[in-house]
Amino acid sequence: MPDLEALLRSESSDRDIVLDLGHVKLVDRDAVQFLAGREAAGTELRNCSAFIREWIRQEKNAMRRNETENAADLAG
Repeated sequence: MPDLEALLRSESSDRDIVLDLGHVKLVDRDAVQFLAGREAAGTELRNCSAFIREWIRQEKNAMRRNETENAADLAG
């Protein structure tokens, strides 16, 4: 995954990035968190299996909850 991250970082920000996940059948949590972050940053995820899509949705919800909790902790 570090190679993919480096490639995506090197892409110009004015280009639309699309990841075709049609052949991806097995992922771990790090990969799902990476994909959730990429999608949140505007990367389109195509042909994503329902299982991976649901896991990404759950990770995004968890990230939002953590952000809300951190903001509440800082507010005091």
